[in-house]
Amino acid sequence: MGQRKGIGIAAAEPLYVVKLDPVMNRVIVGNRASAVSADCLVGRMNWVSIAEPTTPIRAQVQVRYRSPAVPVNVIPLENEQVKLVFDEPQFSITPGQAAVIYEGEIVLGGGIISGVTP
Repeated sequence: MGQRKGIGIAAAEPLYVVKLDPVMNRVIVGNRASAVSADCLVGRMNWVSIAEPTTPIRAQVQVRYRSPAVPVNVIPLENEQVKLVFDEPQFSITPGQAAVIYEGEIVLGGGIISGVTP
């Protein structure tokens, strides 16, 4: 997701992978604006320095290696899941990648991104 190099499609503006559809064997591409997400679902959460929250919390999340942590609302869901609502839409949030939740320098927990909302 978010990949631009090697798509092999000529277009007036750069295209990015915005969705994979394995059932139909399709790769959906779009412009940069269509590759941003306002929120995402994270599953398989593992809370390491706090008890699993039962109400929304404010934190920061890092969703890409070497990217800065960004402000987020963490909304607890059932079955070891949370919904992350970003203060500002984020580029190329990719299912299958890790999301690590921080409070300052302290790791609160982490999980695997399972879905995104454009």
